[in-house]
Amino acid sequence: MPTSLKTIKSRLDSHLGENLTIVAQAGRKKVVRRRGTLSETFHSVFVVDLDQNENSFERVSYSYADLLTKSIDIKFDSEEVADSDTEDSELEAE
Repeated sequence: MPTSLKTIKSRLDSHLGENLTIVAQAGRKKVVRRRGTLSETFHSVFVVDLDQNENSFERVSYSYADLLTKSIDIKFDSEEVADSDTEDSELEAE
């Protein structure tokens, strides 16, 4: 089933308050990585509060269309922990 903007929003709603890393295409051959916390979701955009140690500004917002068109990629810290647990169990099974 194709991914819709509504589906993307509902998935992000379930991760409110979680830490994440955003990888955004900032132009030709340029990628920007930002760490922060998913703070709010609205009808057509979501807001990330950025880590002040790594960034010069407090917040950034993206549209759900950015995710749909793969202009940005999001990795939640909780998913990375789950992925590493899966890899460990796969290694033990071998």
